[in-house]
Amino acid sequence: MFHSKKKPDLGLQIQIQFQTKQEKYAVPDFPLAVDSKIQCENLNQIINELLKDKLSDDNGVVQKVDFDFLVDGELLRSPLDVHMSQKNISGERNVVIEYMEATPSPEPMDCLIHDDWVSAIHSKDSWIVTGCYDNSIHIWTNKGKHNIGISGHTGPVKAVQWISVSNDSATFVSGSDDQSIRVWDWDIKKGTTNCLQIGRGHERSVECISVSPDSTRFATGGWDTMLKIWSSDPNYEPSDKPTKKLKSETKIMPPIMTLKGHKENISSVQFINNSDILTSSWDHTIKHWDGEIGGIKTEIVGNKSFFNHDYSELNGSVITCSSDRHIRLYDLRSKEGSLVKSTFTSHKQWVTTVRWSKVDEYQFVSGGYDNQMKLWDTRSPRVPLFELTGHEEKVMCSDWSNQKLILSGGADNTVRIFKNKNITRD
Repeated sequence: MFHSKKKPDLGLQIQIQFQTKQEKYAVPDFPLAVDSKIQCENLNQIINELLKDKLSDDNGVVQKVDFDFLVDGELLRSPLDVHMSQKNISGERNVVIEYMEATPSPEPMDCLIHDDWVSAIHSKDSWIVTGCYDNSIHIWTNKGKHNIGISGHTGPVKAVQWISVSNDSATFVSGSDDQSIRVWDWDIKKGTTNCLQIGRGHERSVECISVSPDSTRFATGGWDTMLKIWSSDPNYEPSDKPTKKLKSETKIMPPIMTLKGHKENISSVQFINNSDILTSSWDHTIKHWDGEIGGIKTEIVGNKSFFNHDYSELNGSVITCSSDRHIRLYDLRSKEGSLVKSTFTSHKQWVTTVRWSKVDEYQFVSGGYDNQMKLWDTRSPRVPLFELTGHEEKVMCSDWSNQKLILSGGADNTVRIFKNKNITRD
């Protein structure tokens, strides 16, 4: 038998059986008798003891590995008997426990200081672009060095996204409370920026932007309830009317398409492929649009205003955050039963931003008005994996486009960068 240093109240003896998909950590799958109140700490001791020979180096030093444990599809975060009771698992049969290397805690890396609230953020390759409430845009290296500040908007910058990045130049798009969209060219070698196009058409603040995967188009939404689709091509000319130019030769760009359907502010927009777009709104709906011919394909109706959403190609699901402090997972592929597959509750105030991992189908981050960023695993709906602390005011935006970096911007005038050490797992 294996014993913990701690001596909890003894429960019943139950039979468990270990399994893993990580071959290098495989142990014999014979049943073991353990106390029903066993917890993760004790299970870790058992697995490490069974793996002692495999984890020893040439000098006989044993490397300790931390594991997570999955029981009936959910990560173990309580004594085993409590977990089994919640999941209605009988103790009269072998309880299969799947284990895998635990996710390491993200490390605080940098703090990027701004002069006002940070309301928009996006990373691509070696660069980070941020939008600020003082009407400015800033470009930083992913090491935290400020590269350039950009002016032009006359209202708070609510949305930014890279279109393309190369060694010598980059283009990105921004949306603002001044009702305009601007497409920018950045000459990396010269350190100069140029506004290529100004998009006009929104009648109120532009709140969100998404660039299509092929970078040929982008979509915007805002307080005028309109979804607009635009061309990323500076040479785009609409067939029905010529493009105007300002004195500075900057083009005034009309949208390719305007789609009506929402009744309140569009808070989040996302191309899920080169033609389909998802929007979430304060009108309690998520709409799936056909971005080629226009029109709504499907709709999800919630009971609260949606503040943000993110779709994952890895699992076909959408996570959303709302004014009731809850994060919800919707399975777009589901044809039966409730569309809400899981609810995640830990934030104490409004949740304003959610972002999926691009490489791990189970993980996402969230941020809210309680000054907290949290890293979640969908197999642990009751408890987040980690709380990423540092913000002293509400979190307004986040980004996980670069899997090495978890980014968050807030009303404390900072961007916090957390280094994600869980890049690849066998």
